[in-house]
Amino acid sequence: MTTVPPALSERAAAERSLHNERMVVADFNLSPFTIAWEVTRACAFACVHCRADAQHTRDPRELNTTEAKGLIDRLADFGSPILILTGGDPMMRRDLFDLIAYATEKGLRCSLTPTATTLPTVERLEQARQAGIRRIALSLDAPTAEAHDAFRQVPGSWERTMTILRNASDAGLSAQVNTTVSVYNILLLPEMVPFIQEVGAVQWSVFFLVPTGRAQAKWMITPEEHESVFNWLYDLSQSVPFDIKATAAPMYRRVAIERKRAEAGDKPVTFQGAGFQYADGLNRPTKGVNDGNGFLFISHVGDIQPSGFLPITAGNVRTDDIVEIYRHAKLFTDLRDYSKLKGVCGKCQYKDVCGGQRGRAYGLTGGYLESDPACVLVSKQ
Repeated sequence: MTTVPPALSERAAAERSLHNERMVVADFNLSPFTIAWEVTRACAFACVHCRADAQHTRDPRELNTTEAKGLIDRLADFGSPILILTGGDPMMRRDLFDLIAYATEKGLRCSLTPTATTLPTVERLEQARQAGIRRIALSLDAPTAEAHDAFRQVPGSWERTMTILRNASDAGLSAQVNTTVSVYNILLLPEMVPFIQEVGAVQWSVFFLVPTGRAQAKWMITPEEHESVFNWLYDLSQSVPFDIKATAAPMYRRVAIERKRAEAGDKPVTFQGAGFQYADGLNRPTKGVNDGNGFLFISHVGDIQPSGFLPITAGNVRTDDIVEIYRHAKLFTDLRDYSKLKGVCGKCQYKDVCGGQRGRAYGLTGGYLESDPACVLVSKQ
């Protein structure tokens, strides 16, 4: 197994501790912890599982620079949430670095998720860092070029991803690797670990497929396979030098809690670190983030949604106050009231730390308060 170069390992450790000196106590009824803004839906790729159903050209209805800065002004009224500039490919916006600098100036903690094209050059990565980007995240879905490029449907994308990740680390950017788990790569996950280490990533964000956009339910792994991967990730988290985050899979928190309880025996257990507190340099909260509950999404045309995986619109930033929508719109208040959850999720003893993945529940059942069918506890009923 490839080891982490000492300089990268030390940098990752320093980056983790720098912003983890205090505990975040978050009131998700008032403010999201994370905001994802789809600054454009344009992208040169055509990934088979794309949430955004991205297109090759920019939509003329995208927020212009003036509207975008007005949005940033209002987002800053939430405090200092993490702002993920995503897409599509955010690098296809010419005003991207101006928007990053403006958001940073307003106190938002910015991260960037570019596509592995020729656009994220060394010079542009340095420009992103100078503008205020704290983290850059790229998708790596398989340990081989053949498997990854087939998934992304772009020859050479695996090699470009590896190059950009290395260049980002060299530029002083914190690097994150995103991997979407599906039937196509579940057996390849252990082989991914050396690559996460090789590029000096501080976090591996393991996404569990949600059927929305181009992603299809038939590509999802089974509930039993979800449970197996959760346990494997928990074991892995005990030994690797990078942090692990299960994305679109709040059930991982249950598994982590159960594992910690089993390990502790009769000793009292604290759940910091139990799948929903990460020393990853972004000072994450102790409570679990979920769609509309600590998470907020803005589409390329300004639609206000609980997440990119739950594409139900509660308003639009051109006509509605995004702060008021997040705090008071029925869609969002429903998602934060776990007493409204239905079925097994509604009765589960872990609902306050899990709550099920609301986007997946919606995608598979049509109801955003229904139980998450990917959870093994639901499948056994």
